[in-house]
Amino acid sequence: MKGQGKIFLWGEDKQQRSRLTHFLSDLSLDIKTVESLSETTNRLLKANDYSLAVLALSSLESQKISFLRSIRSFNPRLGVILLTAKNKPELALTLLKQGIVNQIASPDHLPSVFSAIQNESHKKKILHQNQVYLRKLKNLKSEQEKNIKRALDMEEIYDSTLENLMTALDLRDVETFGHSRTVAKYSQMLARLLKIKDKSKLDNIRKGALLHDVGKIAIPDSILKKPSSLTAEEWEKIKLHPALGYGLIKEIKLLEEVGNIILCHHERFDGQGYPNSLKKEEIPLEARIFALADALDAITSYRPYRKERNFEAAKKEIQVNAGTQFDPQVVEAFCSLDLDAWEKIRFETTRLLPSFDKLLDAT
Repeated sequence: MKGQGKIFLWGEDKQQRSRLTHFLSDLSLDIKTVESLSETTNRLLKANDYSLAVLALSSLESQKISFLRSIRSFNPRLGVILLTAKNKPELALTLLKQGIVNQIASPDHLPSVFSAIQNESHKKKILHQNQVYLRKLKNLKSEQEKNIKRALDMEEIYDSTLENLMTALDLRDVETFGHSRTVAKYSQMLARLLKIKDKSKLDNIRKGALLHDVGKIAIPDSILKKPSSLTAEEWEKIKLHPALGYGLIKEIKLLEEVGNIILCHHERFDGQGYPNSLKKEEIPLEARIFALADALDAITSYRPYRKERNFEAAKKEIQVNAGTQFDPQVVEAFCSLDLDAWEKIRFETTRLLPSFDKLLDAT
């Protein structure tokens, strides 16, 4: 029986002890035995490497009970198997209940002795495995807590970086300052109206909306801020910004919804958009959501080349373009919410932004 560990055996009856020793040795158990109680005491009440102690006691007077208590006190992890006659079963049972001994068997019934050793060995093995698992679990928990803290720190840094990048993009074109933040709020509301409840997806839609125009970093100001009409060549360069933005974001491994909005936010439901002329369900849902949110903010916002229009006018234009520019399902979701609620979202988002005049003064 491999992995059993060293077993200490002592019995008051020499003949009985010899019979037990031969029986257990024949079962390939590592048995150590001595001749006297005093030597037993010296062995068990000093540092040792025994895993089990098998003690055959003919009687259970107070001196021997004290001896058993001392063994338990000195080495709580030692498995103690008491082999005793049946003349005082109540006392033996009390020792078992108190945890002074771990197993009880009759010294004259050898299969019972072997069974008690085997059971106690299995119990010790299980307890050892549990201790190992608990240590591993404790280490895993500690590591998990560290990872969670690192993740939260990284998330905070990431969100701060994202906000700063979005602000830098908006400041590059003061005419549309605050556009990304407003569109992000609209997009999240539309997503909720479309029964998207997963918090991580909703947050990714927010992040994608904030970063939708990140590709414009690569577009020269001479084209991006040109006051007159763009040439065909310049327009083709503008149309590259979704792919350029997706390439930038892909390198930092943002999640799928974020990349989908950046790459597909200029696709149209009828397939007439860019950069890949996707149509209908080929366009990711989050990009179809964003397209409407983007248009809603554009229609209701001031631009130097035109005045802003009210939300009623925006609703009519969006409805007219259902099935062409916009996904009809997203249009239906938009129309299910009162225009007052959309206006409230805009007000709560833009009231914290500096005025347009202040932005012009700062540039």
